Amino acid sequence: MVAGLLTAAVLAGGVSYFASSAPDGLDATTLRGCTVNAAGEITGGSCIAQSQGEHELSGGLLADYGINGVEGTTGIAGIIGVAVTFAVGLAIFQIVRRRRKARV
Repeated sequence: MVAGLLTAAVLAGGVSYFASSAPDGLDATTLRGCTVNAAGEITGGSCIAQSQGEHELSGGLLADYGINGVEGTTGIAGIIGVAVTFAVGLAIFQIVRRRRKARV
């Protein structure tokens, strides 16, 4: 379990800096038919992405693969994500384990 946690932390914290800044497949598909400037803003054409709104969690702590939009915090946000995911998983595991012991 510790080895898995460390591997996930290293991948999220280190390898995430090598991720492409290009849109992923879903973003690229929704932008099909539009022209986009260097900042990623739609400047013309017609596409699905024109009807998108602001996500209600877009101002959250770990929004947009960083910490509050601070440049260069992708790895830190990844490590925080791994830690939170691990903590939630561990809590669920403990609850299930206690319930099973109580039944026996």
